[in-house]
Amino acid sequence: MLASMALNLLIVWLINALALLALPYLVPSVQVDSFYTALIAALILGFVNTLIRPLLVVLTLPVTVLTLGLFVFVINGLLFWFVASFVNGFTVGGFWSAVLGAIVYALVSWAASALVFGPPRVVVVRRDDTR
Repeated sequence: MLASMALNLLIVWLINALALLALPYLVPSVQVDSFYTALIAALILGFVNTLIRPLLVVLTLPVTVLTLGLFVFVINGLLFWFVASFVNGFTVGGFWSAVLGAIVYALVSWAASALVFGPPRVVVVRRDDTR
């Protein structure tokens, strides 16, 4: 079980790195120099999205509600730009390039993960009330 989870984590990391490598072809203002850079950037993006993003979403909840959820795109773009600011070989042209890059990166990563892992499993739990 643990080995399977670790393997899935490595596969997702690889898929995210490959999505970052494809990104300059779709968003020219985002540049990734090498596969090694993509691996490092994907790893840091994963940590940032796991640790920092939830905190920012909670702190900016009033603005997110006022903008009907659109402010989440701003948060994603800022975090994408933040990671690009300190990973050598991963450059983003500006704020709007970061927002567009984050959207396209998420879509490419999602599509590739769906191709590799298939559709998500839905588990239905029913409770039998007849006693």
